[in-house]
Amino acid sequence: MNKTAVVTGAGSGVGRAVAIALAQQQWNLALVGRREQALEQTVRRAGQPPGLCCLVCPCDVGNAAAVEAMAKRTLARFGQVDVLVNAAGTNVPQRSLQALSQQDYQRLLDTNLHGAYYCIQALLPAMRERHSGTIVNIVSDAGKQASAKAGVAYVMSKFGLAGLTQSINAEERANGIRACAIFPGDIDTPILDLRPVPPPPEARQKMLQPEDVAACVLLAINLPPRAIVEELVIRPA
Repeated sequence: MNKTAVVTGAGSGVGRAVAIALAQQQWNLALVGRREQALEQTVRRAGQPPGLCCLVCPCDVGNAAAVEAMAKRTLARFGQVDVLVNAAGTNVPQRSLQALSQQDYQRLLDTNLHGAYYCIQALLPAMRERHSGTIVNIVSDAGKQASAKAGVAYVMSKFGLAGLTQSINAEERANGIRACAIFPGDIDTPILDLRPVPPPPEARQKMLQPEDVAACVLLAINLPPRAIVEELVIRPA
């Protein structure tokens, strides 16, 4: 029987790359994101390998009720979830302490941090019941060191996500559940277009690509259950 993974932010960037990589390894997938058309495009790019099932789950991860509904739908379809990859994330152009609005602050925390927490809490009971599960949180090197380039709300959300990952390992290790925080440097994804001054093509070519981060996710997932990569930092060479 194929294993099942839930991937948030699956409509673009790292989430899409992770979904495609898992599809190539014959995982069943629940693809989570706000835009149904983008999720459907990910399914087409994954190529629907024989025996694979992709469940498209439009969902705003910042909405706890919507996340609960997504989790119930996924478990009803597949019966279990072996892996959760929290790759949903966003930013805003006006991101400094001086410029950040209350509305944008709340939206960034809801998407980047609260959404991951909601997904984890929705799927943990089923993982505990099976005494097995891997959670991978896509953080950022801004979760290691604050950066004006990243902006205050983004930095806060990523430091929080790193702490959430540590808490999972501290509390759930005895339940057979492990968590990995991946801290990438700059990645060439659509979130770059939200910078105050988006980088030019020549700068993007020197950055990490989403597939590089997806390879790190697969490393954390495919290790034997006795081993945990608790943190993984990846930067452009």
